[in-house]
Amino acid sequence: MIVKEKNGEGFLDLRICDNLELMAEIKDNTIDLIYCDILYGTGRKFADYQDLKPIRTDIESHYIPRIKEMHRILKPTGSIYLQMDWRINHWIRCVLDDIFGYEQFRNEIIWCYGAGDVNAKNRFCRVSDHILFYAKTEKNKFNIQKDEKGAKVKDWWRMFSFGEKTFNKKWFAENEVEFIYATQKPKEIIKRIILASSNEGDLVADFYSGSFTTAEVCKDLKRNFIGCDINPNCFEKAKERGLFSFTDLTTELD
Repeated sequence: MIVKEKNGEGFLDLRICDNLELMAEIKDNTIDLIYCDILYGTGRKFADYQDLKPIRTDIESHYIPRIKEMHRILKPTGSIYLQMDWRINHWIRCVLDDIFGYEQFRNEIIWCYGAGDVNAKNRFCRVSDHILFYAKTEKNKFNIQKDEKGAKVKDWWRMFSFGEKTFNKKWFAENEVEFIYATQKPKEIIKRIILASSNEGDLVADFYSGSFTTAEVCKDLKRNFIGCDINPNCFEKAKERGLFSFTDLTTELD
């Protein structure tokens, strides 16, 4: 399934397919920014998808060809952000070093999402995600963000107060949509990344789109978007988000 919607003068291009198939269609040096909340290697069966097993050979056989394609399609000024947790971040960083180059590592961003895992008996709590940020070249685009007073936005910030919310809803700011997908991420994290590493009219890609949160943020920020997920239910989740206006919308069924 391919769904395309005009976004002002830009576009959203959403697909239900294997991400390698989509990337194979994209020309070299085309994408300005890639953000992906990738498979975490939990081995778990979620309501919406089956995660990879936490086995190094399985992780590398899945990701090496995909990250090579991501490198190919990124512009020389482009950046890639891959989000994961403690299970595979060490393996993925080695893969990124090999493909993008150690010198193109920019940051490891830590998202601490709550106070779960409190019953651990022989270790500290595991309550964070890791976002690995690499550039294709030394010429990567990066925008210093400033607040309404012109001061530089801090590189650490608190998105919201936990209050009385349930654990999953602790991930979300007060003005965000209802939690509708098993591993849905906060818009505020994705918004910060897109503002930092792209400009209006740029093309952003997400090849593990889930409920298409990245597409929604791109629409809000006047970026073009291309992305996919292999799960057919993801398109229905995107409709639940109200992502599509169904005006100037075309749908192609393969």
